[in-house]
Amino acid sequence: MAPVAFLFFYLAMLANAVVFSALGQGGGVLYTPIQLFFGIDFHTAAATTLFLVMVTSLSSTLVFRKAGVVDWPMALALESTTTLGGFFGGLYSGHFTGRFLTFLFSGVIAFAAVFMVRTFSGVTCNTRRFYCWQRRLGEERYAVNLALALPISFVAGAVSGLIGVAGGILKVPMMVLLFGVPMNIAVGSSAFMVGLTASGGFLGHLKAGHVDWRVALALAPGIFVAGQIGARKAVKVDKRRMRVWFGYFLMALAAFLAARAASAR
Repeated sequence: MAPVAFLFFYLAMLANAVVFSALGQGGGVLYTPIQLFFGIDFHTAAATTLFLVMVTSLSSTLVFRKAGVVDWPMALALESTTTLGGFFGGLYSGHFTGRFLTFLFSGVIAFAAVFMVRTFSGVTCNTRRFYCWQRRLGEERYAVNLALALPISFVAGAVSGLIGVAGGILKVPMMVLLFGVPMNIAVGSSAFMVGLTASGGFLGHLKAGHVDWRVALALAPGIFVAGQIGARKAVKVDKRRMRVWFGYFLMALAAFLAARAASAR
């Protein structure tokens, strides 16, 4: 990649880290398309993305932990199956063509865009059921349906590993819509969880030989700083307005990726 092209590439990746860390997500939903735009192979891009998500997660989690909006027990419980799914997704991603994975990727983006644009109410869990895990963080109280949460988390992890994202784009809607987790806690917990999911997917890609360490290590320091900036902004900005505008952007991106995949031979 030419020096000028790499500069634009680097700046685009940093900007992406700032925006997504503010939303409690790793940024994989755009890390991969940016790399594809600059001519990087899908499987290599997916592996690099997962590594960078690990960096972003570590950086933003430090901020959200201080703000007291990370539900550590819930995050670790859900990640017990999500990380496993991410590993298998990354390991077997080589069995699918880049075209198929691009279509799958655009579908995931479209789903996330709808969630960002529209407001949904979460599903409550019957507190008398043994699988309804009662949670309390600060003044917030909610119950997580483990019978639903654990298998869905595995599937979300597998999809995340396949397409090279850490699932933040899926985790936040999943926690809010299906488990009734308050938005601020879902965002803070997701920031931590995406790092664990990414580690599973990254190990799968590493074993499959998809990692380009030169690009990954060159980007890591800047991504860490960008994650700090985004997470600090998240405490102050109107997340609802940011989510809506970004949701429309994701809809356009999903359509672009689907059209690109359809025209590819």
